[in-house]
This record gives sequence, structure tokens and C-alpha cells, in this order.
Amino acid sequence: MTFCLDTTIIKPENSDNIKNAIILLHGYGGDGKDISTLSLNWKRHLPNTVFICPNGHESCPINPSGFQWFDLTKDDPSYILEESLKAEKILNKFINEVKSKFNLENSKICLSGFSQGCMMSINLGITSVKKYNCIIGFSGKIINTKDLETRKKSSTNTLLIHGDMDQVVPASYMLEAKDFFIRNNIDIETHLIKNCDHHIPIESSSIALNYIQKNIE
Repeated sequence: MTFCLDTTIIKPENSDNIKNAIILLHGYGGDGKDISTLSLNWKRHLPNTVFICPNGHESCPINPSGFQWFDLTKDDPSYILEESLKAEKILNKFINEVKSKFNLENSKICLSGFSQGCMMSINLGITSVKKYNCIIGFSGKIINTKDLETRKKSSTNTLLIHGDMDQVVPASYMLEAKDFFIRNNIDIETHLIKNCDHHIPIESSSIALNYIQKNIE
């Protein structure tokens, strides 16, 4: 079976016994191979887990060798929301393909992403009728809180991690997201990493792994 998005797949050593999946969504201008490096440490502690790392459906104008989930060349919230909703439809189709391929339910899938990928993970996890196992977001935000509030269907447990020196997506967005999750009765855990800019340091990766281990059997 082929997926609708070009994908880097990292299977466990015993690939006949896959019980869980972690879908990793890259940031603006990145790709699946880039974000797949998170699995290098995680896979040793998650023996029955497959890591699924798709490329965005669009090439990125600021990095032609990379990809994007939605265009950021226009500073227009309505346009960005519209483009993100298009990406959401494609990713939902992709996730259904993953579920069919590996015979998994939402409860066995963790959605995770960095920056723009975090934004998409939040939208996917909260608008799905059935809860996912969890959402892990690095250095992201909620694209549009009003839109997400009207479309919320589930309360997927969520972990958000952000660097306190992030100049690309300021850490204040994590606090805004935390407020949204609390107001909507969604279990939320947040971590602010000191002296960290817009990237995923080892500390963030370790916090995320611990959270996944608590949620995934």
C-alpha cells in the first residue's frame, strides 16, 4: 500500500508486532527525514512502535528542497486558516491510510510535530471524533482558537514543549494554547525549556518520551 504523502517509515525490529504508531510532522521548510531523527532515541524505549514521518504536500518557497503544511508567505490569518484546513483534509486521509496499513485505532496513535507540524497535530487531535492516544507539540501554537473551539470534537491528552527564547514562535503562544485546553477541559501538560530557541533539544525529546511511555502501553 502506498500513502498519499511521501513518507519516511521507521519500523521496530520486530515489525510483525506493531502495536502503536507515532506520526511525526515536520516544521516549515523541513521534511520527514528531518523530523524522523526524534525516533533515534525513542525507538529503543518503544519496541512495538512504528514511526511515520510524511513530507508536507507542498514544496516550501523559502526552502525549495523542503516542504510545508500551509503557506506562510502571506501575513493573512484568514488565508493561513484556509490553507491549514486543506492540509488537515490531506493529513486525515493520510492517517486513515496509516490506520488501515497497520491495523491501528486512534487510541494507538500519537500525533506529534514541530512548529508548523505541532500546529497541525493540535488541529488533527482535537477535531477528530475519536480521541488519539496523545498529542506532543514542540514550539508551536493553535492556528486559530476561535475556529478550533467551534470544531472541537474530542479531548486528546496533550503535551506542549517550548523554548523560552524562541523568536520564531514566541513562548507566549504556548500559554495561550494552555489556556484554551484548560477552558475546554482537555488534559494539558506544558514545559518551558530555559535558554532554548526554535529547536528540539535533548531535554525536550526526553520529556516527550517520558510522556509517550505513560500514555502508550
